[in-house]
Amino acid sequence: MRSGFSLVIGAASLVALIMVSVLFGTTEISIPDAVRAILRGLGLSTGEMTTTDRIIFDLRLPRALFAPLIGAGLGVVGVVLQTTTRNDLADPFLFGLSSGAAAGAVAVISLTGDVLGFWTLPLAAFCGGLLASTIVLGLVQTMRSNTPEKLILAGLAVSFLFSALTNYLIFAGDSRAAHSVIFWMLGGLGLARWEAFPLVFCGLGLIFGYSMFKARPLDALLSGDQTAQSLGISVKALRFKLFFVAALATSAFVSVAGVIGFIGLMVPHLARGLAGPLHRALIPTAALVGAFLLTLSDIIARLLLAPQELPVGIVTTSLGALFVCVLLLKTGGRK
Repeated sequence: MRSGFSLVIGAASLVALIMVSVLFGTTEISIPDAVRAILRGLGLSTGEMTTTDRIIFDLRLPRALFAPLIGAGLGVVGVVLQTTTRNDLADPFLFGLSSGAAAGAVAVISLTGDVLGFWTLPLAAFCGGLLASTIVLGLVQTMRSNTPEKLILAGLAVSFLFSALTNYLIFAGDSRAAHSVIFWMLGGLGLARWEAFPLVFCGLGLIFGYSMFKARPLDALLSGDQTAQSLGISVKALRFKLFFVAALATSAFVSVAGVIGFIGLMVPHLARGLAGPLHRALIPTAALVGAFLLTLSDIIARLLLAPQELPVGIVTTSLGALFVCVLLLKTGGRK
């Protein structure tokens, strides 16, 4: 009952924050103007779309919706990865998922350009993330035992490999594209467009739906592999499937928003403090916390150096660094 009430309050707060994201920016917009623009964009109101209407409906509204969707997805991915590896510091970066997507995107920015129009960058990043996850899973499958430690080591190796490839592409590519590459690698929601909405929505639906479906097996993993196996769970197959789904979802998010760090690391810890360790309540809470955190970070990134936009990854990384320091101090104090 208490958990449900907290989710309702959190959802209401998130809606209010999304409204703030639409209204405030380099140019402040009134609530009546925003409502009129949204209604016209949806075809529910007559009249020509003005320049202000286009700014609201085509730029600010997609961005205000993408932030909570991607934040929620990264939060749930973090929960899944931390549970399956039993590592409190696990996140998409640790397994090369973000590095692979970054390498794919940097390749088209530096070398080929927008050969497929708007979809060039998202498609390249998505393929890069899938390639990285495939290599990680291939390495793990060749090992005799599929332990969390070996999954982490394989992920780190692939992450370093794709990071080196990305740096090479930046150095060897067109220097005029360096600014775009750096901005994208630091994360941002400047590519938020209605065309990419199905990709992001499917990514969130995939990771949220599958992790909720596997909530009880995930709970069993909290007690260790042997306990989970005694309950009839194939731990190796479960870990493989969860990692693959997390890789698909992460690739979808990174392909649109770039490399946004620390959301997948911070959110699971914050959500466990609110909902406890059991996944039936933990996963929705992590989604809500992640949505709120990334939406707030995006607003800060847009307003901090206005009219210039700061990459949102700088804000999330700063928050993440402080969070890890507090976590270490808290853990050290218990000992």
